[in-house]
Amino acid sequence: MTTLKPGDAAPFFSATDQYGNVISLESLKGKKVVLYFYPKDDTPGCTAEACNLRDNHSELIKLGYVVIGVSPDPVAKHEKFAAKYELPFSLLPDTDKTIIQAYGVWGPKKFMGKSYDGVYRTTFVIDETGLIEKVFTQVDTKEHTAQILKS
Repeated sequence: MTTLKPGDAAPFFSATDQYGNVISLESLKGKKVVLYFYPKDDTPGCTAEACNLRDNHSELIKLGYVVIGVSPDPVAKHEKFAAKYELPFSLLPDTDKTIIQAYGVWGPKKFMGKSYDGVYRTTFVIDETGLIEKVFTQVDTKEHTAQILKS
């Protein structure tokens, strides 16, 4: 579980998204960022979360937010996932888990009695100066945009 909290400086990141664009925290200065970490492309919870952010993307853009998803999936899986669900935002492949570990969202999990290491579904809202504004560790995948805008 992440130890980052509101008021902390967001860890720097730079990666190439599914469209070949280099996305870095530095290049996003002056914009509000919704940086969401999710376990795996094209799974029920991850799809619900991505589609909720997609369906509300124009509202988020109007409010000045840039949405970026991060998972350990490779770029080819991100390309298919983004195309299948018409996702209008960047998905960053983090196969070496550099960004995931910098944000403290990797660790032990359990599913159906089986233990393994994986990504904790977590969202960080980062302000225009690069400071963390909000951290969501209990993500409502079907209503995530409302969750982000409410608090």
